[in-house]
Amino acid sequence: MVTIQCGNVQFPSIEAVLFDKDGTLADSHAFLRSLGQKRSRVIDARIPGVQEPLLMAFGLDGDRLNPAGLLAVGTRLENEIAAAAYVAETGRDWIEAMTLVRSAFVEADRVFQRKADNTPLFAGAGDVLQALSIAGLKVGIVSADTTENVSDFVARYELKAWIQVALGIDQGPGKPDPTVFYQACAALNVPPERVLSIGDSAADIEMAKAANAAGCVAVTWGWTQRERLRQADVSIASFLDIQILK
Repeated sequence: MVTIQCGNVQFPSIEAVLFDKDGTLADSHAFLRSLGQKRSRVIDARIPGVQEPLLMAFGLDGDRLNPAGLLAVGTRLENEIAAAAYVAETGRDWIEAMTLVRSAFVEADRVFQRKADNTPLFAGAGDVLQALSIAGLKVGIVSADTTENVSDFVARYELKAWIQVALGIDQGPGKPDPTVFYQACAALNVPPERVLSIGDSAADIEMAKAANAAGCVAVTWGWTQRERLRQADVSIASFLDIQILK
């Protein structure tokens, strides 16, 4: 077990560290903004008049993406359901609305091809992951993205040597429900109270607290809003603020 210091706070007896992906390890702001705009345009082409409400639902205001909005922290299924609700308001049956939205999301996916290519690793992330692994800690990713996209991100940036588990949310509840956190802990064979959580959203903080994690660290790089992260044990502004103490 290792003591990890983040900023001025120490977390003793840590066996594993679980990171969020988008906004924490991956610089996803530009990609998510473009994806939300494309999804809205495709749906609007089929159901005229829904583009602006959809943009608001996704958390998009012009070129600004709400870091706590649906697109930033919601699962794909949650985004589909929210979009389908606006389609259903136009008089479409629910199954028809969901089918239309899922088709539109797939069409938008084709435009951007591989997400990992458009969501680069933040500078310094690889060094921290490597250092944690060398120190004997188990390291994982728990994301609201799909497991396929999380695994592709790990492969694209050659993180497999340092990441023991890479989980997204394909079914079931999204963050802040702690289900995916528990799944990662089980895969690593480490109890939650020996796991440090690092993420960029209130959902990450609430998830870690619900899981009784050893601690929750909020990161303030990327596009996050500091005032939404007050419940974290500590906030850090750089990967350099993560120090491994023996």
